[in-house]
Amino acid sequence: MQAIRTWLNERGYLEVSTPTLSPDLIPEPTIQNFSTRLISEFLGEREFYLIPSPEIHMKKIIGEIRRSIYQFSRCFRNSEQVGSLHNPEFTMLEYYTVDCDDESSIAITEELIGTTALPGCPKELLPPFKRMTVNEACSTYGNFDLDHLQDIGKLREKARSLGFPIEDHTESWEATFNRLFLNLVEPRLPQACPLVLCDYPMQIECLAKRKAGTFYRRRWELYAKGVEIANCYDEETDVQVIKDYYRRHYAMLASQRAPLHQVIPDVDEHFADYFGSSYPQSSGVALGFDRLLMLELGLDNLGGVILFPLSDIIL
Repeated sequence: MQAIRTWLNERGYLEVSTPTLSPDLIPEPTIQNFSTRLISEFLGEREFYLIPSPEIHMKKIIGEIRRSIYQFSRCFRNSEQVGSLHNPEFTMLEYYTVDCDDESSIAITEELIGTTALPGCPKELLPPFKRMTVNEACSTYGNFDLDHLQDIGKLREKARSLGFPIEDHTESWEATFNRLFLNLVEPRLPQACPLVLCDYPMQIECLAKRKAGTFYRRRWELYAKGVEIANCYDEETDVQVIKDYYRRHYAMLASQRAPLHQVIPDVDEHFADYFGSSYPQSSGVALGFDRLLMLELGLDNLGGVILFPLSDIIL
């Protein structure tokens, strides 16, 4: 952590510290959250949430000070596996670079990991990074070409031909894609060096800009030894796009026939107003620090780097 802090500080990043407890979150149907209640004699009661990422606060700071920032934060995600690669509470290193795009963030991350790696770090984690688009990976390792499967019907038909019994006609394009990617592609990704998978399908909605003239978004994920350790966006700044995203995804969460334990978070209706023409171009990277440390130490279980992992308590 100290080596990473020094590296970022020397390059002009400002370290910030934002709340772990928040009254609202970005609506993300793929993430389930932990909630708790504020109880006050004078203010009454209100639902609060443990953050899955510091993104919502860090973007507000960038809008105010217009400079590159970073932080190590404790993050929380519910309804996920508990085991070798997942702990409900984990440490995230998140850094946003102003006047930078997703392509530049690859070089920044490459230098960051290469410079601060622990002594004895396995060579499979060291630069240079290999790069592939998601579609190149799907074509190479999964035998399906996303350029020709933009229609949900064609994607389902291809999935069935590859041995996946897709019976639910309400299953989304993203859900069907994830079946194919997680079962056919991800296990076959090369592991001789870190791999950047870029240009994620536009149907996987997030606050990353669309890549002009394509079916893809300006987003990449970093894999090391087959483990996903980082996620990067060329950050969306269009106010209307962000408002539409919030409206659509909150409606999606509210309409889901979810189990009673699913948390539907409150959202800040004014979040989009932080953006617009005056908001700086920026690219953000969220890096799973525990996973990076685990791999640099040559381990295959987070229990070796997280003190008192939940798996020790409940498994």
